Amino acid sequence: MRKLWLIFCQTATVCLAVLFVVGTLRPDLLNGDTPQGSVITTVKQMTGDRAASRAGSYSEAAKKAMPAVVNIFTLQAVKAQQRHPLMDDPLFRYFFGEQAEAQSQPSTNLGSGVIVNESGYILTNSHMVEAADSIEVALADTRRVNARVIGTDPESDLAVLKIDLPKLPAITFGQADGVRVGDVVLAIGNPFGVGQTVTMGIVSALGRSHLGINTFENFIQTDAAINPGNSGGALVDAHGHLIGINTAIYSRTPGGASLGIGFAIPASTAKTVMEQIIQNGSVQRGWIGVGVQEMTREIAESFKMPATTRGALITEVFRDTPADRGGMKVGDVLVAVDGKPVTDSATMLNLIAALTPGSQTVLRVMREAKGVDLKVTVGKRPKQPRKNE
Repeated sequence: MRKLWLIFCQTATVCLAVLFVVGTLRPDLLNGDTPQGSVITTVKQMTGDRAASRAGSYSEAAKKAMPAVVNIFTLQAVKAQQRHPLMDDPLFRYFFGEQAEAQSQPSTNLGSGVIVNESGYILTNSHMVEAADSIEVALADTRRVNARVIGTDPESDLAVLKIDLPKLPAITFGQADGVRVGDVVLAIGNPFGVGQTVTMGIVSALGRSHLGINTFENFIQTDAAINPGNSGGALVDAHGHLIGINTAIYSRTPGGASLGIGFAIPASTAKTVMEQIIQNGSVQRGWIGVGVQEMTREIAESFKMPATTRGALITEVFRDTPADRGGMKVGDVLVAVDGKPVTDSATMLNLIAALTPGSQTVLRVMREAKGVDLKVTVGKRPKQPRKNE
């Protein structure tokens, strides 16, 4: 019995010694891992909420927003032209028949849009649907339907379409004041007609204007990849909420090749325009009837004002307009509208346009280096306004 006990103790001691050596030198053998010649880390597949929260992924935001983004196909028929007598000549048709035939075919356009409510209203760009004879909308769930134009606003490059289908997915609007430079954003659209695509970037600037794209400019600038076909598509935040309508790209080539800078109309502006179009059929903006010029250091000094004075110099007051009746004069410098500062002519244009026609406003001007308050009854902006407000 003693002999058996001695053998057991010796065996146990040897086994423990072997385990200690292996555990010290090759712990991977005890874990069941097979060495592959390199050190790797394997992450187990996550499901459910864990997958949604994994670092670096915006799949949930894309999944939430993509169903509400649609592809828009427009068709514009070419007006029939008088048939040239040479078209009956076989030799002429041999050399030029294909070109002539191609010119007689209808032209098509391709872009994107965003379903904003379950009733079927869609936001897109005005330049996408202007002069279109027919509009077809393709949903992410493969349904296709014809759309009708409720109204357009070329000055902001926005349009509202309407489709009639059941169970439509609608996007959620983000907070108007929640967008910050550096925020991650996703651009969703149909670039080059390849199909619905999601690209990622960040907000690189806010309040971009003086670009010569629209009359009213207050763009969100982003570096998310935006290409032809993305126009009218959604710019969403990291939660899948709509913060803008993709409108334009910066390009130096005639073909419109993207250089990595895109511009989107803020969702707050798009919502305001959309509501007015649905309610009134058009957008009604305020107007006072003046011509303006940017303030410069030299102009400020010539008017005996501080060189840092900011505002819009009034260069013309149109006769019998709200500004004329309110006592505004050429040479006044408009510095505030209802207490909101005017930093330049673009700011002034936006502040005046945001006023309700028929309402009264107080315009603060600098006249002969003194502040003067003018009470003006706001007029309705003409459909074809002058170059300056």
